[in-house]
Amino acid sequence: MSTLYDLAWPLVRRLDPETAHRLAVAALARGLVPAASGPDDSCLRTRVWGLDFPNPVGLAAGFDKHAQCPDALGRLGFGFVEVGGVTPKPQPGNPRPRVFRLEEDAAVINRFGLNSDGMEAVAERLAARRRAGGRTVVGVNLGRNKETDDPTADYEVLIRRLAPVADFLTLNVSSPNTPGLRALQGREPLTDLLRRAKAALPATGAPPLLLKIAPDLTPEDEADIAAVVCAEGVDGLIVSNTTIERPESLRSGHKGETGGLSGRPLFVRSTALLGRMWRATEGRFPIVGVGGIGSGRDAYAKIRAGASLVQFYTAFIYGGPPLVQAIKADLAACLKADGFASVADAVGADHR
Repeated sequence: MSTLYDLAWPLVRRLDPETAHRLAVAALARGLVPAASGPDDSCLRTRVWGLDFPNPVGLAAGFDKHAQCPDALGRLGFGFVEVGGVTPKPQPGNPRPRVFRLEEDAAVINRFGLNSDGMEAVAERLAARRRAGGRTVVGVNLGRNKETDDPTADYEVLIRRLAPVADFLTLNVSSPNTPGLRALQGREPLTDLLRRAKAALPATGAPPLLLKIAPDLTPEDEADIAAVVCAEGVDGLIVSNTTIERPESLRSGHKGETGGLSGRPLFVRSTALLGRMWRATEGRFPIVGVGGIGSGRDAYAKIRAGASLVQFYTAFIYGGPPLVQAIKADLAACLKADGFASVADAVGADHR
């Protein structure tokens, strides 16, 4: 598979990034991409929120926006897949072009603006894949419609519709491409959001509820978020979304584009935030570490900083399906080299 992707990449990179993305999703949905072979190393198995993960390496939201191929992605070797962001009503997102490769920086800038087929289409697809016996752990990233008058009401509607077909739900209050969305991370609006979101969950069989936060937070913001989630209760955090900052190290000609920056330049920033949030919440609930992962050693660093699970996406654009297997093999080697029998044993090791 590695050789095939190496051969295909020169052709893929000639395409507009969004066109290439759509073709990749279509190929996966039609079963045109070979599945990974062989089981995962037993040390990678982990259990979080009562769910069994064959490995802790997931695909972040943004790739399978409309839940078109989650089980095909699972067959590539991902331990779980997060689809979306999903909005209550369909919306086109921002005008094209809205995604840019920064190849020299192993990064991407996007300003999609939560383009979504809407919750009804996504709910139907997720229900269908469950009926067909889909086995991949699938979470759903929830976002608000751009023109909504009551953002929190959007999340309530989404939770009621999608909770029955999701293994976990993520409140996305951190996308930089929807005006006003990040304001929901403030103490008062976040308190209101969590209370209303939890009330919208089904009384029985509710999936875990996660909160995805931005990397561009002040120390006061971080303290407020930690205080609210500990007081109100969530099942987990995802740390972190894309950044609106532009490091001086960026070399690509696209570095001045507006939108969220993801990929390698985000790694140090997001991992440091992960560690701070793990300490601030005293490890009370699982954290999903995301931002800049491109190797198993990167994934291991997130786990040692406090992540129970990890996600990546940007590196998948450049490395393709072979990278999934490489990250898992490297992660297993890192765990064993430090004497850890499992992922769970290594979570938060840097803070002990």
